Amino acid sequence: MAAGAHILTNVIRRAGGKGVIATVTVSRPSKLNSLNSQLLALLAQKMNNISQENPGLLAVILTGSGPKSFIGGADITEMAALESPAAAREFITKVHAACRSIRDCPVPVIGRINGYALGAGLEIAASCDFRIGSRNAIFGMPEVNVGIPSVVEAALLPGLIGWGRTRRLLLLGDNISAIEALQWGLVEKVVEPDRLDHAVEEWVQLLERSGPQAVRRQKKLIREWEQLGLDEGIAAGIPAFEESFEKDGEGPRMLSNFLKRR
Repeated sequence: MAAGAHILTNVIRRAGGKGVIATVTVSRPSKLNSLNSQLLALLAQKMNNISQENPGLLAVILTGSGPKSFIGGADITEMAALESPAAAREFITKVHAACRSIRDCPVPVIGRINGYALGAGLEIAASCDFRIGSRNAIFGMPEVNVGIPSVVEAALLPGLIGWGRTRRLLLLGDNISAIEALQWGLVEKVVEPDRLDHAVEEWVQLLERSGPQAVRRQKKLIREWEQLGLDEGIAAGIPAFEESFEKDGEGPRMLSNFLKRR
């Protein structure tokens, strides 16, 4: 492991027994939190296990250490030292595994974008369920500038921002500001740096008032919609709805409580 490179986890139990929120921080601030092989493996391992390790988990907040960078990309030094196509395949597969671990996490993952989100960092951000950006955040896919294409979870970008804007990022290697990212739909919210944690907390509170199993079912269903055609995606919702009405399920209880409050 490179000196000063860690995946940090902070777990907070919410008041009133509302569950657990975990913050996962990529910490390599001397290198803009860039991801080398060890960090990629640790991030994938952490995200794959975090739900089992934390019963009652409601959401994960994913961020980078310090105010300057979310994740500045994949480690350029390590990539420059790759000696063969096989080594390149092994490295990029680790990037994909880290991204997939975020997408497969059974609870919502909130990307707290606190600075540079470049290359693999933007792919990590795109893998989150939603993203809040600091006003000083910078987004880009500069791979073509160093002789390689943007790959793996860069394939998520057209669904977020459309094909034309994806081509601008990937073919021109151009960076965009947080405000432009908001206008494009690359992030869902932009706030001043000192309001970033407050904005994340607002979303966490919205998740707290929802049924935790319903949220998990909804995320699972959204992932299925990404894979299925329209008719199949519509059909996949029927068993998801049915499961909510299992004995002692959230559906009947929360619907009844809603009617009582009215």
